[in-house]
Amino acid sequence: MVEQIKNKDLLLAIIVSHRFNKPGIHFFTPDLLSQQLAYMHHPAGKIIEPHVHNKVQREVTYTQEVLFIKSGKLRVDFYSEQKEYLESRILEAGDTILLVMGGHGFEVIEEIEMLEVKQGPYLGDSDKTRFHGINREEVKIL
Repeated sequence: MVEQIKNKDLLLAIIVSHRFNKPGIHFFTPDLLSQQLAYMHHPAGKIIEPHVHNKVQREVTYTQEVLFIKSGKLRVDFYSEQKEYLESRILEAGDTILLVMGGHGFEVIEEIEMLEVKQGPYLGDSDKTRFHGINREEVKIL
């Protein structure tokens, strides 16, 4: 229900299936990642104390993105830092993915609605390097 996609020891992504369902708070990311991903499941009446977040300067060296699939199906293709294709996964409605490192590409399998969350500010073309991906015949879904 929670899968880590790795290339050797490098964490590329974390996929949280829509089937994941455990009470309490579950963090899926190590504390050092610049994007944190957690699941929370609380009963009615649970109080989460009011709070503000302190101003803390952080250094972000890689953009990390979270995709929330609202509806449809999406194929995610994973690539190494050297732009070599590794493998693919299919995400469906309710799934969440944190893209941590490496490269990635997508093909919409069924019309999709999704939300994306990532660090800003967005710097346009200087924010990413585009490259030619695989053909459909090369897809390896694990």
